[in-house]
Amino acid sequence: MKFILATKENMTEYFTEAGEVIPVTILSAPPITVTRVFEKSKDGYNSVQVGFGVQKKERISRSRAGAMKGAFYKTLKEFRLKPNDKNDAKEGDVINVSIFAPGDSLQISSVSKGKGFQGVVKRHGFSGGPRTHGQKHSEREAGSIGGGLRTHVPKGMRMAGRMGGDRITQKNLKVVSVDTENNIMLIKGAIAGKRGSLVEIISRQ
Repeated sequence: MKFILATKENMTEYFTEAGEVIPVTILSAPPITVTRVFEKSKDGYNSVQVGFGVQKKERISRSRAGAMKGAFYKTLKEFRLKPNDKNDAKEGDVINVSIFAPGDSLQISSVSKGKGFQGVVKRHGFSGGPRTHGQKHSEREAGSIGGGLRTHVPKGMRMAGRMGGDRITQKNLKVVSVDTENNIMLIKGAIAGKRGSLVEIISRQ
């Protein structure tokens, strides 16, 4: 299994040699360091913990600093391994974008943009009520949320509420280009999240 952490930069267009235009997302993926390897015999599961970015010493708790073993990473992340995943990572190893190549199929996870409290029209795509027949201020209301003899709101009822800020996992995204000198990857299509969002990249090829 190949994996790395990155931050989302922005979107742009990529022109192939054949003149085809591909929408791509630019990811900045500086090298990450393996901080710990979890083994099923000792810890109960197989996983690799990596450190990403640099943080000030004053902003790290003692327990977290102990886990980092003298280094000061901005983020610690674990990548769980499946039984058929091959992994030879050792503590102290450095992983960079050179492990990926154009054409690789990736699974990418990130947190989508937060949109705050939204109504049902924006959140769920409701059409709203009719503008005629006595309606005055109810064009974007949800309408009835009860039904029949029920005396409560059913679980899962689509209503207004907080929108966005969800962990989104997208599969089968393709690598278009890899720049090992500048630690940049171009991924075909859009990736959830705002600029600067942390992105987890996994390839099980």
